[in-house]
Amino acid sequence: MSNQVPPPGWGRPPPSAEGGPPPRKGDPGKIIGLSCLGVFVLVAVLIVAVALVGRDEDGDPERKSPTSPVTQSTARETSASKQPQEESDPRGDVKITTCAVDPDTKRHSAELLITNRSSKASNYIVRVEFVDASNRRLSEGCATTDGLAPGRQSRVTAQGLDQITAKITCRITDVSRFAS
Repeated sequence: MSNQVPPPGWGRPPPSAEGGPPPRKGDPGKIIGLSCLGVFVLVAVLIVAVALVGRDEDGDPERKSPTSPVTQSTARETSASKQPQEESDPRGDVKITTCAVDPDTKRHSAELLITNRSSKASNYIVRVEFVDASNRRLSEGCATTDGLAPGRQSRVTAQGLDQITAKITCRITDVSRFAS
């Protein structure tokens, strides 16, 4: 037999004999860190996808200024055409018909009439703010409707959760329309 030198690592004593910890196969810190990074990237991609889907049909992501306020009374409803109109800003699809505070519960609400003026069945999310006479925001509410066919209408209520005793004004602050 020849006197060959064994490859490195052969004949080494077992790890416990060296006095140190056994070598690691994988670092748990790296695994956890990479997992968190993956989740973060996934959430970021989902946010971008929702933002792109949430754009208006014409691709204009800018929001228009709030619609004119309706005070605490019944507003005159305008009759909406049953035929779908040209694609437009979804804010024009929503009208406040009533803005009131319930005298017994002191809860406030805005009755809304949503008319789908787009060419596709749509879901709506409408945000409403409730302000006092000095234009100070007292509360906010939200209303939704799903699968509203083109040219159809839906009556929904944006309900606030706070108790209010002052006279209020209701304003639409945001309308999101998504094809369903």
